[in-house]
Amino acid sequence: MNDRARLVRRGLRLEYATLLWNAFGVVVLVRAALAARSIALAGFSFDTLVEIGASAVVVWELKGVSADRERRALRLIGIAFVVLVIYLVTLTTFAIARHVHPLHSPLGIAWTAATALAMFLLAFAKSRVGAAMESAVLRTEARVTLIDGYLATAVLIGLSANAWFAWWWADPLAGLVVVYYSILEARAALRH
Repeated sequence: MNDRARLVRRGLRLEYATLLWNAFGVVVLVRAALAARSIALAGFSFDTLVEIGASAVVVWELKGVSADRERRALRLIGIAFVVLVIYLVTLTTFAIARHVHPLHSPLGIAWTAATALAMFLLAFAKSRVGAAMESAVLRTEARVTLIDGYLATAVLIGLSANAWFAWWWADPLAGLVVVYYSILEARAALRH
C-alpha cells in the first residue's frame, strides 16, 4: 500500500471518529440545551451539526478527490457556517431582548469539557494528515475541528460562569463567540 492510500485511510478514520463523537454529542447537547434553556449549548449543538456535515463532506472528498469536488466541499462547509451565524444571531438577540436566564447545566459543562479535549486532539491529527496529503479540504476541516475545540472551551466558560457566579449573560456571550469564529471559518471556506 502506498503512502497516499495510507494517509487517505488515516484521514477517513479521523473523520469517522469525529462523526461518531459529534453524532452522540448532538443528542447530549440538545438535551442539555433544552433542559437549561441555554443559547450557548443550542449554538454549540448547531455547530456540532455543521461539524458533522463538514466531516461528511471530507469523507466524500477523500473517497474521490478532484478539484471540482474540493471546491464544492469547501463551499458547502462555508454555507453551513453562514447558516449557523444567522441562527445564533437570531437566538442571541431574542434571549438578550427577553432576558432569558439559562439554568445550570452540569451535563453541558461535562460534555463541553470532554469535547474540547477530543476536538483539540482530532484537529491536531487531521492537520498533520491533511498537510501530508496536501488536501485543502482536510486542512480546512482540521481548522473547523480546532475551532470546535475553542468553541467548546468558550461554551464551557460561559456555562461555568453562569453556574458558579450566576452570570446569566455569560451564556449568550459564549453564543456570540461561536458567531465570531463561524464568520471567520465561513469566509475562509468560501474564499477557496
